[in-house]
Amino acid sequence: MPQNQMVMGIGIWILIFVIFYFILIRPQKQKEKKLNEMRNSIDKGDTVVTVGGIIAKVTRVEEDRIILELGPNRTKVPFEKWAIGRVIEKAAKDEEAVEVEEKLEQ
Repeated sequence: MPQNQMVMGIGIWILIFVIFYFILIRPQKQKEKKLNEMRNSIDKGDTVVTVGGIIAKVTRVEEDRIILELGPNRTKVPFEKWAIGRVIEKAAKDEEAVEVEEKLEQ
């Protein structure tokens, strides 16, 4: 009888962990994965909102940083990629404009 109770006790803890995983851990990992994909897909010309609420236009994308253009004076400020909360508007680029920009950057 005591061995049966011990098996039931372990089974209940396993069941609690499985429920905890599917309710809390898995959705958080999926949300984090989507956020990282969004941050890695940011391109020059996109309009973004930082986690601090600043709305700006992307002027350059580096490995871990993004240079944003702020305000009417077009001040350029570097931000870490993790500081980007969401993309408001993707830049509409055609192939010809991309080629011209690549030539100018070189």
